[in-house]
Amino acid sequence: MVGFKPSDVPPTATVKFLGAGTAACIADLITFPLDTAKVRLQIQGETKSAANTTAVRYKGVFGTIATMVKTEGPASLYNGLVAGLQRQMSFASVRIGLYDSVKQFYTRGSERAGIGSRLLAGCTTGAMAVAVAQPTDVVKVRFQAQARVEGGRRYQGTMAAYKTIAREEGLKGLWKGTSPNVARNAIVNCTELVTYDLIKDTLLKYNLMTDNLPCHFTSAFGAGFCTTLIASPVDVVKTRYMNSPPGHYGSAVSCALTMLRQEGPMAFYKGFMPSFLRLGSWNVVMFVTYEQLKRAMMAARGSWEAPF
Repeated sequence: MVGFKPSDVPPTATVKFLGAGTAACIADLITFPLDTAKVRLQIQGETKSAANTTAVRYKGVFGTIATMVKTEGPASLYNGLVAGLQRQMSFASVRIGLYDSVKQFYTRGSERAGIGSRLLAGCTTGAMAVAVAQPTDVVKVRFQAQARVEGGRRYQGTMAAYKTIAREEGLKGLWKGTSPNVARNAIVNCTELVTYDLIKDTLLKYNLMTDNLPCHFTSAFGAGFCTTLIASPVDVVKTRYMNSPPGHYGSAVSCALTMLRQEGPMAFYKGFMPSFLRLGSWNVVMFVTYEQLKRAMMAARGSWEAPF
């Protein structure tokens, strides 16, 4: 057995909630530079029709990272990290930590969950998470993209960013892009959690693997690829729309149509490789850490409750 052994007692909802947020923060710390590269590639080209058109600045995942390090310094790869961690603690805790509980609600406590119940649970927790964490996502994206703004940094600090956006754009500015984000996270949550669930269940059902780290790694990698393939178009639109100045796009739909008209359909898959590298690695780190944290927390709880 690799890692902690499965607990005889199923993890509680509190353990899942705290474990998911913590695991997501650890995954973000490790994969954040890939996420920043993804954002830079996704917004590239949105202002190419402006008078100050310049040549394409970023080329490929590692080329983007290298360019950022060279022109802005290594710290630029972690622009928006504070908001990113705030986002994961509030976001992942809900969308991942509450998934099993909501799934049981839809199956009325049954241990056998069909694909429909899993999809409903994924959509539900994904939408709930956006409702809670949208402002942190807006600030994170703005920080990651702000190098394109000339004349200095767009925001000087995380709290200053929240205040500046609220002052200049109103409270609705902090909730900008909620619609595409709800759509994205419904898709991401359904694909990510349901695919992980199904792959893991299949591996265990047919005794292809045991419930340990290799099984969790394989399930998480498969979930990351499927999620990237399906969610990339919505993710690009979400990033463009959330990063745009007030009035630039009338709506998320307008943003998508403008991209299609000016840049063609492949614009919806800009940043696909960093998205996959980021989502694939993020899923592996998050799910493996999450599974181990649940077991560690239940083992610690058992030792606290055990009589001396």
